[in-house]
Amino acid sequence: MAESIDHEKVKATLEKLVDFLRDSHQGFTEIGNHIKDESARLYFMKETQVRANFAGELENELHRLGVKDVHQSGMLSGKVHRAWGELKANLGGGDHALLATAEQGEDAAKKAYQEALKEHLPADIREILTRQQTHIQTAHDTVKALRDNKAA
Repeated sequence: MAESIDHEKVKATLEKLVDFLRDSHQGFTEIGNHIKDESARLYFMKETQVRANFAGELENELHRLGVKDVHQSGMLSGKVHRAWGELKANLGGGDHALLATAEQGEDAAKKAYQEALKEHLPADIREILTRQQTHIQTAHDTVKALRDNKAA
């Protein structure tokens, strides 16, 4: 017997990811504004657009599911994460500290997608999240490599 999809749970899952992606966009913007390494700065600025596009894609799915107004708040944990990154930048933590902060954010992003994909989702939404998760994993690995290069 096929399990029915709980559309309210799907909406809540997507809303959580949209919040997370908005926070990620903001965090990448702030790190991009503080990091000194030019290639890393360009990477973070490019990645901010990817996160905005991912959020927009999920917002479109929410609209398709009947959500008229996707709230624009951002999660508290993301705000705390951004504040920590800002603090490290202001304390002169340097590029390695910023990249370590970014990697922590990417660890959280990976976890958010893993949790979302545990849910019973419609196939089209699962396909979107799986594609986005693949990019998130690649971004994590890129940020980790950047961080490791700054440690050497």
